[in-house]
Amino acid sequence: MKQTLQLKLSQHLTLTPQLQQSIRLLQLSTLELNQELEKFLTDNPLLEREDADNEAQAAPIRVNGEPATAVQAQAEEPSAESSSAADTISAEIDWVGDAGPGAGGRDDADENDFFQVPAESPNLREHLLKQLSLTQLEPRDRNLVAFLIEALGDDGYLTQPLEELAQLVPEELQLDPEELHIALRHLQNFDPTGVGARNCGECLELQLLVLPESTPSRALALAVARGHLELLAARDFARLKKALQCGDDELRAAQRLIQSLNPRPGAAFAPLETRYVVPDVIVKKIKNVWVASLNPDAVPKLRINRMYADILQNNRSHSGGQLSHQLQEARWLIKNVQQRFETILRVSQAIVDRQRHFFEHGEVAMRPLVLREIADTLGLHESTVSRVTTQKFMFTPRGIFELKYFFGSHVATETGGACSATAIRALIKQLVAAEDARKPLSDSKISEILSQQGIVVARRTIAKYRESLQIAPVSMRKSL
Repeated sequence: MKQTLQLKLSQHLTLTPQLQQSIRLLQLSTLELNQELEKFLTDNPLLEREDADNEAQAAPIRVNGEPATAVQAQAEEPSAESSSAADTISAEIDWVGDAGPGAGGRDDADENDFFQVPAESPNLREHLLKQLSLTQLEPRDRNLVAFLIEALGDDGYLTQPLEELAQLVPEELQLDPEELHIALRHLQNFDPTGVGARNCGECLELQLLVLPESTPSRALALAVARGHLELLAARDFARLKKALQCGDDELRAAQRLIQSLNPRPGAAFAPLETRYVVPDVIVKKIKNVWVASLNPDAVPKLRINRMYADILQNNRSHSGGQLSHQLQEARWLIKNVQQRFETILRVSQAIVDRQRHFFEHGEVAMRPLVLREIADTLGLHESTVSRVTTQKFMFTPRGIFELKYFFGSHVATETGGACSATAIRALIKQLVAAEDARKPLSDSKISEILSQQGIVVARRTIAKYRESLQIAPVSMRKSL
């Protein structure tokens, strides 16, 4: 085969380092961007902030509509060690009581300008072991109680049977199974009340037993906790009244007493994960027009270090290859950061223009919107709009929302139009909030009501939206 040379012209996209950096910065959240910039500032001496004393470190704010620059959200993960029965029952009963000891705080009137680091709260095991150290138990009994403390789950439940725990004790200790039962009774007298329970019913029973005998409905609530908690969770009030031989008022009072208890006594001592959300855009109404603007506290102010730049300018004849490369990197970064926020602002304003009815009237006025619509309007690629709207947040008079919140599927209406899924969820929430608790609305009834308003939604779609809103089914919403 004869070898030949051919010349061929073709077009292809090359991802230059600058373009790769631009794409990577675009998909980062503001907090992640600040962390990335700190690395650049450390590695590149030609890059610096314009005002080092006013770095773009956003302060926490609330989600209730008050102006500020960030949101602190605390999330508590549920324990995976609790029994499935306790998880099911506690999820189905509307608990209205406190989840444990309140977080007390000082209200000092000091005007001293110094930062006070809050003391770290003890976890559940430390809290129980401290109480154990104050008891007058014999060393053997104290060790057995400490052994049970180590076996507790994060919610304060003892999910492993005592028989299995007894097998873990070395044989040379000659453990009598009754000793573990005695140690468990000691543990169940500790604070928080209900700790050491083996199921949700026992946890509630322990809390009811410490109440004065004169507490109204205490006896009936004890009967429910000991043998009829599943019926209460299932809202089967007819069978409950028949089993307990009581009337509506008595059962209602016992239900309120049970709802005031804490089904997870150890949850208050679980560590909290603190997450911060920094809004990138602020939306305000100016002269009857909704306008989006960048959050100045979220935009980093970068510049080229003038001293190093002058050194490089005055020594071009000498070897300055490394400084020249770092200067180019610093210029790229500044340009890419500026382009990132400009793109975020353009996309945000396009969203605001299309969802202005939402800002006026709330979720029920949300219109259907897809990424392609914004991409076609701004001349961007759909993937670019997807990156811009991920982990980017908008501060509005109605709260803080991720940009992706304004996008969603749609449902057809009888007039040939479309209704946003977000608006349908808002309507479902309104209907459930206004329903008669004795005769709650079924999914079929909600579908019928919406169809009367011109919104055609199947019953299974209503069920899907209701579950996404964490609204219980009709059988679980029924009350006396």
